[in-house]
Formats: sequence, structure tokens, C-alpha cells
Amino acid sequence: MITMASSSFSLYSTTLLVLLLALFSSLQCSIVASTEFEVGDLKGWVVPPSNDTDIYNIWASNKRFQIGDSIHFKYKKDSVMEVGKENYDDCNATQPTFFSNNGNTEFKLNHSGTFYFISGATGHCEKGQKMIVRVMIQDVHSKSSGYHVPVGVFQIVFVLAFVASYVI
Repeated sequence: MITMASSSFSLYSTTLLVLLLALFSSLQCSIVASTEFEVGDLKGWVVPPSNDTDIYNIWASNKRFQIGDSIHFKYKKDSVMEVGKENYDDCNATQPTFFSNNGNTEFKLNHSGTFYFISGATGHCEKGQKMIVRVMIQDVHSKSSGYHVPVGVFQIVFVLAFVASYVI
């Protein structure tokens, strides 16, 4: 036998569930976690061997960088600079747009486009310690090297947890 109180509670629960579902369904975004890349992997940011001077550009070209990702430079007695294309080509360290020499530098890739990095230590850039990083244009439909969780997954989990709390 269904009592008036349980019928009223059931109607309230159903209405609340429908309203919450409508609210979460209206969200059209996704949660995106950024990725941190270790420059040079285990080698870090060092002067490359003379027979492998393009090592950092090869490393970067094998990655898919997205807006919000960061690159981590690990080095000793050196520095890292972001410079313009001409300064990159000429290994000119006199006009950096970014400079760090703390040995443990994290650089946030905050827009799409091309970033140019060189070592600020004398002679290192000329020996190949430089890198070009290309950041992809943000596309909500493309897959990234980062981990994406669509909001719909959270909607389903939330609704199931909500329903289960009344069933159990």
C-alpha cells in the first residue's frame, strides 16, 4: 500500500532528479587535464652530442602540445630562454621574452602557435641546445596527449549515485 507521504516523497525525488539532470545536461564543456612534458626526457636540457644537434627539435616534433600543457626543463649550470624566431635562428640571447636559470624551469604553453627556446649559456645554442615547440590550435573535437573526461561521464555517475541513494 502506497501512503500519501511516500507518494509525495517519490514525486519530490523524481522532480529533483529531472531538474538536476536538466541542469547538468545543459553544460556543454569538458574537463581537460593538462600534460607536463619533460624536455629531453631523462637527459634533460643539456648540450647535445655533436652528432645529434637536432635532438630537441626531434623530441618536440614527436609530441602533441596543447594550450595549457607545460614543458619542464631540468638542467645544471645553464639557463633557458624563450626568444623570437630571428633570435632563435641567430642564437641571440640578448632579447629573451622569458628567462630562467634555476635548474628546474616549468614553462606554461598558454596559447597556440610556435615557441622558440634557446640556452642562454655562452656557446650552448650554437651547439644545438635549442628547440621549437608548436602548440596546436584548441579544437574541442580533437584528441590530445592530455587526458579528457567529458562532462557526460560525470552526469551519468552523479545520476546513478543519486538514484542509488534512494533505492538502497
